[in-house]
Amino acid sequence: MLNSINLSERLQTVASFLPQGANFADIGSDHAYLPCYVCLKDVKASAIAGEVNEGPFNSANETVKQFGLEDKVEVRLGDGLQVIKKDEVDQVVIAGMGGALIRSILEDGKEKLECVETIIAQPNVDESSVRKWFMANHYEIVEETILEENGHIYEIIVGRLVEQPKQLSEKELLFGPILLQHKTEEFFLKWKSEREKRSRVINQLKTAKSDQQEKLNHFNKELKWIEEVLADEE
Repeated sequence: MLNSINLSERLQTVASFLPQGANFADIGSDHAYLPCYVCLKDVKASAIAGEVNEGPFNSANETVKQFGLEDKVEVRLGDGLQVIKKDEVDQVVIAGMGGALIRSILEDGKEKLECVETIIAQPNVDESSVRKWFMANHYEIVEETILEENGHIYEIIVGRLVEQPKQLSEKELLFGPILLQHKTEEFFLKWKSEREKRSRVINQLKTAKSDQQEKLNHFNKELKWIEEVLADEE
């Protein structure tokens, strides 16, 4: 029986936002590495690992057995939040997917989230989609972080269930309200890259035959914000 697990820095950071004694679901669990890591470090923690495809589901079960965590981690086969019952978990983790997919998983399983106090999301792209969903569904963004690993930059967004979340501006939805306050080296690195992407898109739209004025206005506005934010770099 194994007693330690090597987890990527990205997933270790995701795990760090779970409280002691967490009772959580990891949706799209990728071999159940994260739940096993958490439950090995915290004897009071318990988890549900959700997988939509049979191959990863079987691999996740294998991982749980290797670590002797059958009484702590339950692997379930199902789509998104279908794998949990209402009131069954206190935290939900969704990591390593696009922001639009994370948003649709949360929206499709909304009725399961009434008592979920914390959602930890790690979108690979389109982070603003997750922030918009949080704001519209009573989740206040209480933590955000950004890190680089293996040439990729990742953002982690933590939402906590509240009566009335703070309303965020378009700019805060794009950059992250907390990340905007604490701009790191990784933050500037990401937005320099995004500036290049926006510039390329704008040039393409300018040469398009059909009317792209609305899209042009949108990307020009974002590019202006990015330039303003990058001007803060020392």
